[in-house]
Amino acid sequence: MVQKQILLINDLAGYGKVATAAMLPILSYMGHPVYNLPTALVSNTLDYGKFNIMETTDYMEGVFPVWKELGFSFDAIATGFICSERQARLVADYCREQAAHGTVIYVDPIMGDEGKLYNGVTPDRVECMREMIGVANLIFPNYTEAAYLTGSEYHPEGVSWEEARRLIDELRAIGTRSALITSMLVKDDQGLGHNAVAGFNEATNEYFLLPYTEIPVHFPGTGDMFSAILIGHLMNDVPLKHATRRAMDALSRLIEANKDNVDKNRGIPVEHFLDMI
Repeated sequence: MVQKQILLINDLAGYGKVATAAMLPILSYMGHPVYNLPTALVSNTLDYGKFNIMETTDYMEGVFPVWKELGFSFDAIATGFICSERQARLVADYCREQAAHGTVIYVDPIMGDEGKLYNGVTPDRVECMREMIGVANLIFPNYTEAAYLTGSEYHPEGVSWEEARRLIDELRAIGTRSALITSMLVKDDQGLGHNAVAGFNEATNEYFLLPYTEIPVHFPGTGDMFSAILIGHLMNDVPLKHATRRAMDALSRLIEANKDNVDKNRGIPVEHFLDMI
């Protein structure tokens, strides 16, 4: 198996398994050298209600010229939490430059969930993420984020498969080649909603819908773990639909194994469960 160099551009939490802290051990376990560039230093997961964040854009501006001078390159770049419009432009320009040399760009447009934006996420941030989508090979927003990115109405009762495909097409129109929409409620022919991940693979020109059974427990960082497992399989040349299914199934195993944890706000201690991936 050929090792693929992967750069994570995401926030780094001091306490809790989210973002870089969740993704790095998974991708390393799956056989890839992993590097990281923090977009922000975060004291702890936001679920605790109190936190401190320091944006690192000034630092990042000094990193890219050094890496360019040293000739560093990556097979893939995965971006997550972006702090500001200035940071988004900086990261998008770097990704665009790397993509011209064959780097695959994965974008997780982290902005909100359950029909609303996260605390502190402004409409300007939505515009920033549209810029990131413009340089992406694959994006994987949840349904809330897909609705905000496309300016579409959010339907908590669910959408039809036709509406889900239309939403994917609107994301592709912004610039991404392939797309997944996670955490969707998609209605069947009888109007009953089912939890699913909807996707489109540019390589095969195929739409697909993958149902799952929701486990009624909340951990921060599960989206990051899904992203890492998905990217790990994709970088091992697993086709998108199959890689998505494997990531969904692995995430279900991780959640099931940890659903009785007392302090769920710190996330899943993924290092203890890497054999489940």
